[in-house]
Order: sequence, then structure tokens, then C-alpha cells
Amino acid sequence: MGYLICDTTKEEREKIVAEALGNIEATCDGCMPGLADMYQDYIDGKKELREINMEFQARYVKGDDMPGRDGCGYMR
Repeated sequence: MGYLICDTTKEEREKIVAEALGNIEATCDGCMPGLADMYQDYIDGKKELREINMEFQARYVKGDDMPGRDGCGYMR
């Protein structure tokens, strides 16, 4: 099975995201809802996973001046 929008149904995309995010569910209280929201455009067939991940990573490459970069408060 592929991961591209053209190769999946909305239900399959929901399952892909749920399974992927389920692996990190316990790592940071409060982070999970934000991550699930981040992938909604993929589930809805608007953006590919690659696009979403590139946009997310670009925030960290550019620096702290990007809006919406509040973090989750997780401290080591």
C-alpha cells in the first residue's frame, strides 16, 4: 500500500496517521492533539505527508521567529 493521496482513501489515511502517532502518544503530555491536527490536511486529501513534514521541519531550520512555535513544554 502506498501513502500518496492518489493511492489511498480518506479512511486509509486516517489509519496511517493514527498508527504513526500512536507510537509516540506517551512521550509528551499535551503534544498529541497538535500533532494529530497537523496531519488533518493529509487525511482530507489536501497535502501529501511529505509537504506537511517539510513545512514542520522548516520551522526549526528558520528559527524561533516563526509563528506557532510554542512547543509542548516537554523538558528532559
